[in-house]
This record gives sequence, structure tokens and C-alpha cells, in this order.
Amino acid sequence: MSSTRLSPNLWITAGFAALLEQGPTALKAESLARKLNTTKGSFYWHFKDVPDFHRSMLEQWERWALTEISEVLDSNSEVVQKIRCLSQIMTGKSSKDADISKLEPAIRAWSHDDCAVAEAVARVDELRMSQLFSVLSEKGLSNPELSRIIYAANIGMAELSRHDGAVNEEALGTLVDLILALYK
Repeated sequence: MSSTRLSPNLWITAGFAALLEQGPTALKAESLARKLNTTKGSFYWHFKDVPDFHRSMLEQWERWALTEISEVLDSNSEVVQKIRCLSQIMTGKSSKDADISKLEPAIRAWSHDDCAVAEAVARVDELRMSQLFSVLSEKGLSNPELSRIIYAANIGMAELSRHDGAVNEEALGTLVDLILALYK
């Protein structure tokens, strides 16, 4: 076994992989160290304890989620394209660091049993729905239920993709097109 101290990012990446493969019960120093072929000392060099590691994972996930939102909002795209991109934020392209579309359902499943994870998911959900509502409002669609419906479809599509591997970007695009057509 190597005694090399790995970077915090390598531990976090290993944590996300373990979460995807085995669920939150795999997010322990010893099992991750074994997987990385190193000692627990490397883990504790970077993280005070396992809850601190979990916080770091969640902070990274939130950064990715917020970066995706910022990229869409800062783009020079037309309002309709921004709506489409925001509606597909969980099922769309992956961040350069992780496959968010696969990670999202795993984070949500983890949130059912962990209050800190549930709070992180709630923060991201609130921001995503708020931004989606804001962009819909730019198009004259000020009913807050529309952003909720589109976002809920996004969550459901991400879960479906996790099970069947289907790409749901077109389905979400169709939902947006339907809403835009109905409210013209």
C-alpha cells in the first residue's frame, strides 16, 4: 500500500465514484483508502473527519451546479435557448470534472437519509428554479408553477436516465417547446 498523500480533489473524486457505485455507505475513510491504494493518514491529512469530507464533496457538487447555471445565464444565447439549457441542466452535458447527469440522482438519493445533503440539494434546487423562473419571466411567462413543472421534469428525467441510460435532452426540449407554444 502506498503512503502517498493524495490531493483533496482526488479523494473527492473517489468519493463521487464510490457514491455512484455503492451509495453513501461507501463514503468512509478506510474503504476509500483501500480503493485508492493508500493509507487513511492521507485522508485525515486533508479532512478533519468523515463529515468534513462529506461537506467538501457537497461543496464541490454545489460549485459544479452553480457554474453550470452561471455559464447558461452568462451566455449570449437567446432567451428561449437559455430556457432550454436551464431545463436540461441535470440531464445535459457533463462538467469537465464529473458526469453531473449521473451524479445528480446519487446525490438526491443520499439526501433522503442525510440532512446536510438535503440542505445542499435544497439550495441548488432553489437557485435553479429561481433562475429558470427569471429567464421564463424574460419571455413573458411569469407563472412560478411553470419553472417548478420544468424543473420537476428535469429531476424525473435524470432519474429515468440513471435507470435506462436514455438521453432525455430532446424530451425536455419538447416540454419547453410545448409550454412556449401554449403560452404565446
